Amino acid sequence: MEEVRIDKWLWAVRIFKTRTAASEACKKGRVQIQNVSVKPSRAIRVGEIIDVRKPPITFSFKVRALSDKRMGAKLVPDFMENVTSPDQYELLELSKISGFVDRQRGTGRPTKKERRDLELFTDTFDFEELDFE
Repeated sequence: MEEVRIDKWLWAVRIFKTRTAASEACKKGRVQIQNVSVKPSRAIRVGEIIDVRKPPITFSFKVRALSDKRMGAKLVPDFMENVTSPDQYELLELSKISGFVDRQRGTGRPTKKERRDLELFTDTFDFEELDFE
């Protein structure tokens, strides 16, 4: 086997759950070889480096062997090598952390503590005592 379609290979090495998802990623320009977006039908060869953009980071994989059949997770390292730079993983960690830090008090939904305080405040206040007439 000298050549395999890139969408089949991405699916076979478990980068995408379905071949349709792999094809869609290629069509949207999220899969690149040598900084050029590729079509799902593009044939790949051993030794090529494939960049897959899954926001917020870009993964890089080196093709070690070719297969168009989906394999078990234990066999994947025989077919590809993850060559993603460490700074991309740092970017991923930062994005995970920042999702919770940026919320300013009073914006968005209340936290559990804020909700409990609000319920305590509204339950203790007796509206029937007020005379609006």
